[in-house]
Amino acid sequence: MDQIFDHDLLRRRRLRALAGLEAGADFLVRRVAEDMTDRLAVVERHFEYPVLVHGGLSHTADQMRAIGKTADFKYVDLCPVPGVDASRQALAEPDYVPLEPASADLLVSPLALHVTNDTPGVLVQLRRSLKPDGLLLAASPGAGTLGELRESLLAAESELTGGANARVHPFADIRDYGALLQRAGFALPVVDIDEIVVRYADMFALLRDLRAMGMTSVLNGRSRKPLNRQIFLRAAEIYAERFSDPDGRIRASFSIIHLSGWAPHENQQKPLKPGSATTRLADALKTPERKLPR
Repeated sequence: MDQIFDHDLLRRRRLRALAGLEAGADFLVRRVAEDMTDRLAVVERHFEYPVLVHGGLSHTADQMRAIGKTADFKYVDLCPVPGVDASRQALAEPDYVPLEPASADLLVSPLALHVTNDTPGVLVQLRRSLKPDGLLLAASPGAGTLGELRESLLAAESELTGGANARVHPFADIRDYGALLQRAGFALPVVDIDEIVVRYADMFALLRDLRAMGMTSVLNGRSRKPLNRQIFLRAAEIYAERFSDPDGRIRASFSIIHLSGWAPHENQQKPLKPGSATTRLADALKTPERKLPR
């Protein structure tokens, strides 16, 4: 398995962020928690064995519990989750889900899949941990996330040094996640995307928030040479030139991909076999049927 991400570095940065969590710095976690809770709210079930998997903070579990859809959560995470009793937690790296087979009826994974080295393997572990007809809800930053920051840093470093290194994580496309859900054996998979745009005074305010959330780059192949001040200043200028609004504030994009899938069960809906329809589409649309030319 290729080690794309440095999980030891991720642990250190998460612990640093949790030790000095700044007010409001968890805005993205809270927004995703609200969106995931809205998705759970429409499911006509109460879940007795829910587990929050690598969520970092308990926001999503707290909100889902508050709307009466779940019993108390258990937790699997890289670092201890603040405010949660240690007896309800199991520590593991992002590539591992240390749960017994068929032990959970709801698995919730907010903002974690994008730092796994073996995403297909993690999804298989999640499915195996679900009881039959159990539900997975996950959210992950997707392609386009922090695209403005990526472009600005690459342009500045290339301009001033003649070369550039990857400074922002690669993010998977929505189609990739849909295919991975099916490959992992989930039934009734659904994938959709929520585009979130946050505005900042400048690029440095964005970077402060990313550090406060523990969401800066942990790429194994990252350059170990820090960017100098001149590159950061030039990147901030490029960012403002290309991605600012008329009032001078810059935009930062977060493309959050939401995934849901069920552990297979015999009572779930099944797609009809091809050719088994009893009503013509033309009749439903009240239009004449025309054969296509060969």
